[in-house]
Amino acid sequence: MREPISRDARLALDLALTIRHDGNGGVTDDLADPAGLTEWVRAHPELLPGTAPDPADGHREGFVAGTAPQPAGGEDAGTGFTADAAQLTAVRELRAAVRALFARAVRPGEPSPADAARLMPLAEALRHLNEVAARTPTVPVLDWPEGATPLVRPKPVRAADDLSAALAHAVIAFLVSPDRDRLRACHAPRCVRYFLKEHPRQEWCKPSCGNRARVARHHQRHKVTA
Repeated sequence: MREPISRDARLALDLALTIRHDGNGGVTDDLADPAGLTEWVRAHPELLPGTAPDPADGHREGFVAGTAPQPAGGEDAGTGFTADAAQLTAVRELRAAVRALFARAVRPGEPSPADAARLMPLAEALRHLNEVAARTPTVPVLDWPEGATPLVRPKPVRAADDLSAALAHAVIAFLVSPDRDRLRACHAPRCVRYFLKEHPRQEWCKPSCGNRARVARHHQRHKVTA
């Protein structure tokens, strides 16, 4: 059964997955330059500065799904964004922290082979994530729908004007949510992706990775037999 993925989980995963297999046996970085970040942010307009959070998603206690700010101008609001070098550095540093925390989350499984040998130390990753999130402080806002129990959602103290802070809020919301327990690293040949398990028997991020893994196991068995 396919489990739904929250917006926060999708943003956190999408950020981590800007490090990916290049199709030729190596690893590529979608955020190698400001143009790459520009393209990525334009595909995620909910991260644009100068927007407010969507209260419709605030229906869980504590950190809730949908903590990243929502675009004020609709789905096309991100088309005018252009990243600069400082934003690129900030997002890349945040991504390094996120991938280190993802590696922790998948324990006792192995992390993605893309950066398993050079992960940011965990204490540094936690400190960095929290410091980035603090660039846009939030306050608790009570939500008490008729006929329902009261819930709390975070609301920015001021307009969210920091791209990396909006991302950090989404990452924290994901890491404290039940979705974190579904996080896995795909270890099929040539894959470096993290993914969320959609059913208990899922081992790989997508069917093509499963096919490659089964072929590799078949060849290995025959090699051992020979």
